[in-house]
Parts: sequence; C-alpha cells; structure tokens
Amino acid sequence: MRRLAACLALFIAGPLAAQTDPGAAARRAADALDAAAVELARAEGAQNRVAALTEAIRAYESGLASLREGLRRASLREASIRAVFDAESGRLSQLVGALQTMQTAPEATLLLHPSGPVGTARSGMMMSDVTPALQSEIDRLRGRLEEIAALRRLQEDASEDLEAGLRTLQEARVELSRAVSERTDLPRRVVEDEGTMRNIIAGTETLAGFAEGLSELPADPEAPAIPDFAAAQGDLALPVEGNLLRAFDEADAAGVQRPGWLLATTPGALVTTPWPATVRYRGPLLDYGNVIVLEPTAGYLMVFAGLREVYGETGQVLPAGAPVGLVGDPGRAAIPRDSGDEAGQGRIDTLYIELRQGDTPLDPAEWFRRTED
Repeated sequence: MRRLAACLALFIAGPLAAQTDPGAAARRAADALDAAAVELARAEGAQNRVAALTEAIRAYESGLASLREGLRRASLREASIRAVFDAESGRLSQLVGALQTMQTAPEATLLLHPSGPVGTARSGMMMSDVTPALQSEIDRLRGRLEEIAALRRLQEDASEDLEAGLRTLQEARVELSRAVSERTDLPRRVVEDEGTMRNIIAGTETLAGFAEGLSELPADPEAPAIPDFAAAQGDLALPVEGNLLRAFDEADAAGVQRPGWLLATTPGALVTTPWPATVRYRGPLLDYGNVIVLEPTAGYLMVFAGLREVYGETGQVLPAGAPVGLVGDPGRAAIPRDSGDEAGQGRIDTLYIELRQGDTPLDPAEWFRRTED
C-alpha cells in the first residue's frame, strides 16, 4: 500500500493537479484496504469470529471495489490524454522543429532579413512574441507526458495491491467458512422434516411457488422472538456489494420478467442477511443454483438465488449482518444478465433477490437503501 501512496503523491503534485479523480479513488482504496487488514488481524482473537471475519471481508470487498474504480478511472484518463496527444502530435512536432532550428541556427543568420534592417527588427519582435507561446506549448506537452507516466506507475502499483488484496480476501473467506461450520451458539426453531420439504420441492415449478409453499407451513410457537420486519421498510442494507442490474418486473433480454432484483457483483462476494431471520431452506433449487430462503418475520420471506456456497443450517436464527453465502454458481446462467449494462461494469456475477409477503412479491426498491451509481 505504501508504494501506491507514494505514487499517488507524485500524481497529485503533478502539473495537472486538477485531474485527481483516479488518484483520489485509489488513495481511498489504499486506506480502506489498510483498515481491512487491521480488522482481519483483530478477527483472529475475536470472541465472535464469524462477525469479525464478516466485517473484515466486507471491508476488503469495499476497498477492492474502490481500487478497481480507481484503476478504471486512471485507464480512462490515460487514454484521454493519449488521444489528445496523438491528435496534436503533428502540430507539436512542427513547433518543436521550429524551436530546434532557432536554437541551432547561427546568430548572424537570425539577424539578417531580405528587406533590410527594418525587416530584421520586425522579425525580431515577432519572434519575441512567438517564443513564449511555443515554450508554453512545450510545457503543456511535458505536463501531459508526466501525467501519463504518473498514471502508468499508479496503475502498476495498484494492480499489485489488487492481487495481494484478492489473495488475502480468499484466505479470509476460507476462514469464515470454517468459523461458520464450527458455530454452535445460534438459537434454533422447530423446522419441517425432510419428507415434508421434499414434497414441497417436488411440487414446485417456480421459485415463487416454492416460497409460497414455505409460507403456508405452520409457524413454530416457541420460535425465538425477532424484531418486526415491517418496521425495516426503506432502511434495509443490501445483502451484497453490488450494482442493480435489473429492477423489479423489468424484462430481461429474452422478455422474461421476474418479481425481484438482479444485482451485478464480483465472483465470491459475501452475502449477509439484512435483518434477523430464520433459515427456512438452503440448497439447490430448480435451475437457480444454490438458494437460501430466510424468514425475517412470520408471513415474510427473503429469497437469495445464485450462490456458490451457502452458510448456516435450516432452522438457525441468524442475527442481522450474519453471512449466508458467497455469490457464484453454474446455475446463475438461468438468471440472464446484460453484460453490456453500465451498472454491471467490472462485475461478472449476479445475485437474484426476492422479497415476499405471503404469496405477494414486494418491490425491493421500497425496502432497501441504495446509493446511485
């Protein structure tokens, strides 16, 4: 991270200091990754390792997302400068040639003019006016070249930090999987037997149908109390670091509408529950890959589809912010994504989200907080 910080100092102190967006984004990312490393170190001895590792992984994901954005901006800025430089190269070459000719020509020759002393005087005055302009062009060109060099160093150092961060993040995910599997302190509720669940799955043709089947099962009268989910409307955090790719009931490229959100995210992104909830089902379902169905309150269901790995066990009551899985599954192809959508730029995996109240799907836009991209 320190190499990146040093490079950023050169970049920001450059002749075109107004163009600091790429450097500023990368600097924030470097700070975020340093903070994430501290959180990860603390997680080793934390009493609740699952919560500590979850927080550290989220911090790493946020920092790496910022670093990718800084790299993207730096690349765009470099391309923009090079395009201007290429467009002006012919004219600038002529100006440089003129300056070189002036510098190498004999002084006596510069003082002579075919029209005599008056012409010589006039040409001298013209040259005194032109020379500062030529020098200004040269300085501007030098500044652009220096900015390109700084951008290139920034991208090289940031790429190394990105690779190191991704390795650390993968190690943290492995640790989290181990910590979740060893967890024994979560409350549980009575759940349906395997035969009942198999019957529900066998009679299900759609994700909505499966969710409806679960919602019709009797409630557990001794289930641990969970805060009223209705009070969370409009204030839920997104379960994953990502961008909205397709909204509620928005048709995909094939014209298929789904009553949920499709989020573009990075492979292996951590998914957490935004509200205390009971795990009602986890595992493969239809052609959605791995699915986890959470019940935040009786009558409501949250469905997350397209998971590579699913955490927890059916019947566990999870606190808000608990990890429930990692994004990425071969079955995600069943949920088409628009690769050319700007909202998904730089992200190559998807998570599908549905919220339901009884048999009625709810628009996630009315429940989740989301900053505009």
